[in-house]
Amino acid sequence: MARINMGKVVVAGLLAGLVLNVGDFLINGVLMAADFQATATRLGLDPAVMDSGSTIATWVIVDFVMGIVLVWNYAAVRPRFGPGPATAIVGAVAPFLAITLIMFGLTGMGFFTMAIFVKSTLFSAINFAIGAVAGAWLYSE
Repeated sequence: MARINMGKVVVAGLLAGLVLNVGDFLINGVLMAADFQATATRLGLDPAVMDSGSTIATWVIVDFVMGIVLVWNYAAVRPRFGPGPATAIVGAVAPFLAITLIMFGLTGMGFFTMAIFVKSTLFSAINFAIGAVAGAWLYSE
């Protein structure tokens, strides 16, 4: 079994992270902006903090790290399932489910409405799949 090429995982993961960042901008900043604004108002969150440079920078970094995780997971399952987009999506399932379960727990606590959880989950599934496929396209052993 071939070893994972960590240098290529990082490079391909940064591409996946870039795709995730673009997708998250579209999802959170355009498609669901009103939903998240209503949630912030309902929870009494400070809009200045939510839109601050440090908050945005945090999420940008999170997406780049998640891109690396997606490609690392792809590299780990690639020997078993073979290279390609389907394997990239299979590799994205575990990280996606982990995040989705946490978000579902927060929904149960009242942080998000069920409608926002469902809509966000569907958009995120698409974003994860596209990001994972982009990273897998660049990764090689």
